[in-house]
Amino acid sequence: MKKGKDYLALILIVAALGIHNKSFGLADEFTQVAGIFDVHTNFSDGAHSLESLIKLAEKRRLNVLFINDHACIVLEYGLRPLQNILRKRVEKTSIMTQGAENYLDMIKSESKKYPELILIPGAEVSPFYYWRGHYLKKNLTVCDWERHLLIIGAEDPEDYKKLPILHNGLSTQYIFSLSSAWFFLLFIPIVVSLFMLKKKGIVRYSGIAVFVFSLLLLVNNHPFKSSPYDQYHGPQGISPYQLLIDYVNSRGGMIFWNHPETNSGRGKLGPIFKETLPCPQVLIESRDYTGFAALYGEGITITEPGNIWDKVLKEYCQGQRAKPVWGISTADFHREGESGEKLGSYSTIFLVKNKKKEEILDSLRKGRFYAYRGNIDSSRLILENFSIQDPEASQRSVMGEEIFSRGYPRISIRINISGLEKRDPLTVRLIRFGDLVGTFSGEAPLNIEFKDEFFSPGKKIYYRLDARDKNGRIVVSNPVFVKFQPLN
Repeated sequence: MKKGKDYLALILIVAALGIHNKSFGLADEFTQVAGIFDVHTNFSDGAHSLESLIKLAEKRRLNVLFINDHACIVLEYGLRPLQNILRKRVEKTSIMTQGAENYLDMIKSESKKYPELILIPGAEVSPFYYWRGHYLKKNLTVCDWERHLLIIGAEDPEDYKKLPILHNGLSTQYIFSLSSAWFFLLFIPIVVSLFMLKKKGIVRYSGIAVFVFSLLLLVNNHPFKSSPYDQYHGPQGISPYQLLIDYVNSRGGMIFWNHPETNSGRGKLGPIFKETLPCPQVLIESRDYTGFAALYGEGITITEPGNIWDKVLKEYCQGQRAKPVWGISTADFHREGESGEKLGSYSTIFLVKNKKKEEILDSLRKGRFYAYRGNIDSSRLILENFSIQDPEASQRSVMGEEIFSRGYPRISIRINISGLEKRDPLTVRLIRFGDLVGTFSGEAPLNIEFKDEFFSPGKKIYYRLDARDKNGRIVVSNPVFVKFQPLN
């Protein structure tokens, strides 16, 4: 045990001195391209036009903008049992109010005017909410209204029109869902009332009342809804969100959980209350989503060693999930200077061969990128290398990739600071399969060559890292997977 500790201490000393310069850096193979997720324009609830955001992005040396205007911003509350007739509806400007065709045409038009900047359309979506309390009791509360997901790469207007979310227009998709059963059952009292209308006296008047009320209930419970759920039957677990995830996957898009640990979902909303609690558990409960916001404008714990992200990645390695889960950085950008942030404070850095839209999407789908917090237009942290080699140095893999190994993996890391005038101190944490296996500190550029004396024949594991400096700048990498070859 003492020998192992001495070895690790030696590695830390060498890393701090920065004398390992033979590592094969990412810059030798990839170009690093900075993109911003969760950008809102004045097409929905943003303050700026898309063109002004493009000009600002060019000044900040950004390469990609993911436009995620709100697909639908609606709250609707009605009085039972005619809640869909006797109702109050509040709706704000969104993609659906202005038209998905117009939204996509706007992005295409600006892409032609500014071809150097890559624009990728999508939406921010809240597929479900429910009511608690009562307006007359002055405790009416809308719950989970701000539980958001980001849709990426939706290029067809039909992608938006058929979103399985509340209040997204009329649809025939859920005619035979359980929530529409009342529609068919109500034909029985209508048929009975028609026979009663042929009678005289009180029977006829009763028939009129039954017919009118049944007709109102029929309209109230019409089956042409955009979602099989409604906001009046309490929480529905993960089902409404999984429905959306499955839909986006079926359309060839990508979908990410946004700000899963936000604490800003509580408060007043005019005369009512709102309550969206932190929901890190959704990463465990849902399946087949592309990733989640690993960095955004609030504190986050699910990326800590052994926490929820590691639990999800372990499930993938153990064959319990079909897809790995990637971590992005999301800006929640609505206005320059809002909450002290600016365009570029939260970026995602893609590793690509060429600066093309298809390359960015391929990198995003495969996890070949890292999340970053810190201004992008001045000095920033750069993950110049994070790769793993097998002991024979015959294979090398980077973020999102998998390597086969017959022995102890060799991990190469290099963190630098662009525009560096002084050698600022950095701290890097290396995480293996949920366990913190090393903390490395030193001045930039910080080089680390680490041979992990871990070998488990036939098992798949992963490594990931995070890095930070004294100014609060943070890098969160995606995992590199290692599959150990079984012993002969």
